[in-house]
Amino acid sequence: MFVIAILLVIAAVVLFFVGRANGSAGLKFGALGAVLAGVFSLIVSMTYVISAYEVGVPVAFGKVGSPMTSGMHMKSPFTDVTTFSTRPVDLNLSDKDVVEVRSSQGGVMYAEVTVKWAVVPSKSVELYKLAGSEDAIQQRLVYPDSREIVRNVFARYTSEQGYASDREKINAEIGALIKERLVPRGIDVTTVNLRNVKPSDSLQGQIDRKIQQQQSTERALEAARTAKAESDRRRIEAEGIARANKILNDSLTDKVLMNQCIDAFKEAAAKNAIYTVPCANGASAPVIVDGSKR
Repeated sequence: MFVIAILLVIAAVVLFFVGRANGSAGLKFGALGAVLAGVFSLIVSMTYVISAYEVGVPVAFGKVGSPMTSGMHMKSPFTDVTTFSTRPVDLNLSDKDVVEVRSSQGGVMYAEVTVKWAVVPSKSVELYKLAGSEDAIQQRLVYPDSREIVRNVFARYTSEQGYASDREKINAEIGALIKERLVPRGIDVTTVNLRNVKPSDSLQGQIDRKIQQQQSTERALEAARTAKAESDRRRIEAEGIARANKILNDSLTDKVLMNQCIDAFKEAAAKNAIYTVPCANGASAPVIVDGSKR
C-alpha cells in the first residue's frame, strides 16, 4: 500500500502540472483525486490491526520492536508485523510422529503424546528471535524438546512400568519436565497427555511368554498346596484312628473280652440245640452251651 500511495502522489503531481500548463480543470481535479487516494493508501499502510487472541511483533530495518496486543496500531510503512496466536495449540505425537522409546531393560515401545501449548504474549519478542514464526516455534522448540523428554523419562522405567503400572507417574513426570523446559522460553504448556503406550512386536512376545510362565508357576503352586492339604488330612485321619485303637486296646482286658464273647454266643445258642462257644483261651476247656434248655 505504501508503494501505491507513492505512485498516486507522483501521478497527482504530474497531472497537476500538465493541467496547469494546458489550463485543463479536469486534469487538476484528477490530480486532486490522486492525492486523496495516495493519502488514503498511506494511512492504510501505516495502520495495522491485531486480531483477538493474537500478538504482533513489529520489525523495522532489522530492529525488533515491542509486542503489539489486539487492536488497531499505527506503524511505520517500512515496518513488518509478525503475528502469533495466543490460543492453545495441540502438538500430536502419534501416527508417523509417534515417539519410539526404550525402557531401562531395552524394550522398545511406541508412545502417543499430546502437548497443548500457547504463546505467552509478553514473551513473543523472545520467541520471534528464537524461531521467527508460529509454525517454527512448534517445529524448532516444542516438537524436538517434547520428543527428547519423552524418551529420557521412559528410559528410567522398566517395560512393565512403561506400558502398565506407572503410566500416570510417567505422564506427570513428562508434563513437569516439558513445562520446566518450555515456560522460560515463553511457551505456556497447559496439558500433556500420554494417550497410549504400545509395546513393539518383540516386546509383546516377551510379555506373553512371561505371562504364560507366571500362570504355569501359579498352577504348580496351587497343585503343591492341594497335595500338601490332602497329605495333612490323611495324616490327621491316621493319627486319629491310631489314638482310637490305642484307647480301645488299653480298655479291653481278657476278662471283659471273655464275658462279651459268652454273652454273644448265648444269644446264638438260643437258636441252636447245642453250641460250642470258642471263648476260652488255650489253657481252659471250651464252654458248652445247651440251647435246648430254657
